[in-house]
Amino acid sequence: MATANDERARIDDLIAPFRIESAKSFDLAMHDPASTDGVKTKKAAAIRLAESIERLTDLQTRLAAQQTYGLVLVLQALDAAGKDGAIRNVMTGLNPQGVRVVSFKAPSTDELAHHFLWRTTRDLPRRGEIGIFNRSHYEEVLVVRVHPEFLAGQHLPPKTATGQLWKRRFREINDWERTLVDNGFPIVKIFLHMSKDEQKRRLLSRIDEPAKNWKFSKLDVHERESWDAYQDAYEDMIRHTSTKAAPWYVVPADNKWFARLVIAEALAATLLDIDPHYPTMSPQQLSDLAAARAALKAD
Repeated sequence: MATANDERARIDDLIAPFRIESAKSFDLAMHDPASTDGVKTKKAAAIRLAESIERLTDLQTRLAAQQTYGLVLVLQALDAAGKDGAIRNVMTGLNPQGVRVVSFKAPSTDELAHHFLWRTTRDLPRRGEIGIFNRSHYEEVLVVRVHPEFLAGQHLPPKTATGQLWKRRFREINDWERTLVDNGFPIVKIFLHMSKDEQKRRLLSRIDEPAKNWKFSKLDVHERESWDAYQDAYEDMIRHTSTKAAPWYVVPADNKWFARLVIAEALAATLLDIDPHYPTMSPQQLSDLAAARAALKAD
């Protein structure tokens, strides 16, 4: 019979190859988006995902009861990489009252009037909750970097908008995430790494299959023209923001069934590190429970 240590070792064996430990030497080209390392078949992944979701359900219940820690899941990817499907499939079975999903679109006028970390700070989960960021503060060093014309709408002071802007933002992001972790909000950062050919296949399916037409946006094709620029931006982002406190997971995303499993197990590993427990009842609380039980039995 497998022990808790055996289960944790099994989780670590799966997710360790995708956790970026040596960020400064990170090379995105060295990571295969079609890898299913550690899992041989889709069926095997489905069985293991069901086990992982059962584990997550128990851990989430304890997290909510303890009310001490929160958890932030960051999902970053190019269009059609499977963020929405990952949220839907990995979070199946969890209590929706304890999960908060926030999708970050183009910033509003009000959001542009604040510091770039304001809107993600505003939407952080509470203690006891799991917060999921579908896109995140990292858009400010990805989309805005690929399309620097967007900076004009941020009303930055002239000196701030020039020079070492991206390095400053990397530093500010690292400091912000370190603060969250130190205060009981660990962060699981997932980059769904998809190949260009796979993105093409998925975008075509959105055009060719009527049931998927609603998913298609002309903007997706437009952004695809900047594929190389986005690859460079992601690589530089990971090099500068994969830290010991908040490492990135570069998850192969050409096979959705594998990506979902890795995400689930990365979440499980973080929750196991938290090791949430149900609150311990004080003698007075136990006495009150006993009195309530007696009253109900006598009713």
